[in-house]
Amino acid sequence: MKKTLLWVFYVLLGLFLVFVAGGYVLPDKAHVERQIVINAPPEKIFAVVSDLQQSKDWSPWFGLEPDMQVTYEGGGPGVGQKMKWTSSKANVGSGSQETIEFVANQKVVAALDFGEMGKATAAVVLVPEGLGTKVIWTFETALNSLPERWFGLLFDRWVGADYEKGLTNLKTYVEAQG
Repeated sequence: MKKTLLWVFYVLLGLFLVFVAGGYVLPDKAHVERQIVINAPPEKIFAVVSDLQQSKDWSPWFGLEPDMQVTYEGGGPGVGQKMKWTSSKANVGSGSQETIEFVANQKVVAALDFGEMGKATAAVVLVPEGLGTKVIWTFETALNSLPERWFGLLFDRWVGADYEKGLTNLKTYVEAQG
C-alpha cells in the first residue's frame, strides 16, 4: 500500500513538473492565420473588410447569432470605427472590435476585447495575386499564464475553423457583387 501511494505521488509530481516546465517552453502568444484568393481587386475587398457595418454580410459569428445586439461608433471605415456586440450565446459572447490601423486597399487591423475572456488583435491583409487578391486573416493574443499557454495550443482549432468559414463567406459575398 505504501509503495503504491509513493508511486502515485511520484507520478503526480512528474505530471505537475511537466505541466510547469512545458508551460514555460510554450509560446507566450497564440497566432492563427488563414488565407484565400478572391477573384476581385484589393479595393473592392477592402471596401467590405474595412467597414465594420458590413461584417454582418460575411462574418461567421453573425451566422451563429443573428439576433445579437450590435452598435457602431466612430462613423465610417477608418481608425476609431468601433463595433460592440452582446449575445446570450456562449460561443458568441459580448465584446468590441475597434479599428486601430488602416492602410487603404492593403490592411486593416482591429483590437478585439472579449471582456473576461481577454483581448486580441485581428488583421486582414490584401495582396494582389494574378487577377485576384490573396486575403490573409490573422488573429493574435497574448498568453500570460501557464494555463493560458496550454490553452494556446487549441486556438488554431477554435478560431481557424471560423476564419475559414468567414473567408469563404467573404469570397462568395464579394464575387457575387460582380
